[in-house]
Amino acid sequence: MPKYAANLGFLFSGLPFLDRFAAAAAAGFRAVEYMAPYGHDLREIAKRLADFGLTQALFNLPAGDWEAGERGIAIFPDRVAEFRSGVAQALDAAEALGCDRLNCLAGIAPSGGDRPRLESTLVDNLAFAAGSAARRGVRLLVEPINTRDMPGFFLNRTDDALRLMDRVGSPNLWLQADVYHMQIMEGDLARRLEAAAPRIAHIQIADNPGRREPGTGEINYRFLLPFIDRLGYDGWIGCEYKPTTSVEAGLGWMSTFA
Repeated sequence: MPKYAANLGFLFSGLPFLDRFAAAAAAGFRAVEYMAPYGHDLREIAKRLADFGLTQALFNLPAGDWEAGERGIAIFPDRVAEFRSGVAQALDAAEALGCDRLNCLAGIAPSGGDRPRLESTLVDNLAFAAGSAARRGVRLLVEPINTRDMPGFFLNRTDDALRLMDRVGSPNLWLQADVYHMQIMEGDLARRLEAAAPRIAHIQIADNPGRREPGTGEINYRFLLPFIDRLGYDGWIGCEYKPTTSVEAGLGWMSTFA
């Protein structure tokens, strides 16, 4: 059976951050994910994970100044030192929270940027981060994101991510497969997930349009979720959607589709 992680930033965005853990547990989730724990007291987060019996499934490497519109710094040649410092920070946080997966957001490409140079920087940074993570027992992931929600994002399609992973050549670099982004950019979801299955270490879901809960849009989750299970995927499935009304009112899809 699939196992689901609540994305605290999407499902419980109206609550103070530290209150979201109790809400996730009350809604029946056994794991949580979110953008990042930086800026919060890791001891307080760890306490809430323990108190509510939750697993920390995933969070991101430091992604730059989010409020200023940055969405990752791994492609920027002049920020390699900052990126490497962020890897160390993330791994320390992962250890404190018992988290064994970290996602790297590539970043938004600058207008007119030298794309081969940006990709070479990304390759070098991913190789460094994947090696550092392996030594700490953590998997490093990379995620394609659609260009409608995040215009200019450097990595957009599954095949491009797999090609990038091949270029890095690390056994500790994995794919984060977000079904919502995949549907917008590519479609043909079952075949793409099946082809990439041995290299997927985390899956996220939402329906399209609107990034709402499964069953509200065009993606056939009644077929897709059992299909993912049949592929042998045994990791967490992150629920990264915006509830149509309340989280609790929209959770019927879990029993209906799985």
